[in-house]
Amino acid sequence: MASLRDIKKRIDSTTKMKKITKAMEMVSAAKMNKAEQNAKAFVPYSEKMQEVVASIAKHTDADHPMLKTREVKKVGYIAITADSGLAGAYNANILRNLNHAIQDNHNSTDEYTVIAIGRMAVDFCKKRNFPIARSITGLPDQPAFATIKDIASETVQMYSDGEIDRLVIIYNHYVSAISQVVTTKQLLPIEDMNNSGSSSQYEYEPSEEQILAVLLPQYAESLIYGALLDAKASEHAARMTAMRSASDNASELIDDLSLSYNRARQAAITQEITEIIGGASALE
Repeated sequence: MASLRDIKKRIDSTTKMKKITKAMEMVSAAKMNKAEQNAKAFVPYSEKMQEVVASIAKHTDADHPMLKTREVKKVGYIAITADSGLAGAYNANILRNLNHAIQDNHNSTDEYTVIAIGRMAVDFCKKRNFPIARSITGLPDQPAFATIKDIASETVQMYSDGEIDRLVIIYNHYVSAISQVVTTKQLLPIEDMNNSGSSSQYEYEPSEEQILAVLLPQYAESLIYGALLDAKASEHAARMTAMRSASDNASELIDDLSLSYNRARQAAITQEITEIIGGASALE
C-alpha cells in the first residue's frame, strides 16, 4: 500500500495537471468560436462562386479540363491534420481514412501522391514512405487565404498539368462542438455542377471559356480553403472536448486518491492508538 506521502504527491500532481487541462479547454473553446465564425462566414462566398461557375457550365457550350473525367492513372490526396496532438481521435481518424484509401485503391506509390497539411500528416506519410508532393506546417489557428494560397494553387495546377488525374480531400467536417465527421470528398474533376447553380442568365465578357479558365482554378482553391477552415473549427472543438474529458478524469482520480489518503491516514491513526494502548497495558 502506498504511503501517505506518496498519495499526497499524486494528489498534488493531478491537481496541477487538472489546472493545465482546464486552461487548455478554455483556450480551445475561445479558438473554436472564432474558427466556427470564420468557417460559416466563408460559406456564402463559396456557394455564390459555385452558383456562377455552375451557371456558366450548364447554360453555355464552354468546356474546361477540370469538368472532364479522364482515365485515372494517379490520384492526389489532400490530408488536413493538426500540427500537434492532445485532440482526442481528431488526427488518428483522418490518417486512418487516408491509409485505408491508399491501401484499398493502390498497389504502387506511382499511383498516388499526398498533399500533407499539418505536421501530423507529414510525419505519418514520412514514416510509411508515402510520396509527398506538397506539404505545409505551422498554420495559424485562424488561417487567412494568403497562408495556403501557394499550396492550393500548386495542387490545382498539378491536376491542370496532368500530374494527377483525380484530387481527393480528407478532413474533419465540423458539425457541432461535440461532433466532427471525417469527410472524404473529390475536388477534381468537379462533378456536381449539373446539380447546382441557379437558372439566372448572365452576359459574359470576355468569352465563357476565358471566364471558366480563371474561375474554375479559383473555385477549386476556395474549396481547399473552405475545408481548411472547417477542419480548424473541428480541431479546436476536438481539443476542447479532449481537455474537458481529461479534467473530468483528473477530478475523479483526485476523489479516489483523497479517499485512499483518508483511509490510509485513519489506519495509521488507529495503529498508533492501538500501539499506545498496548504499551500502556504492558506497564500495568
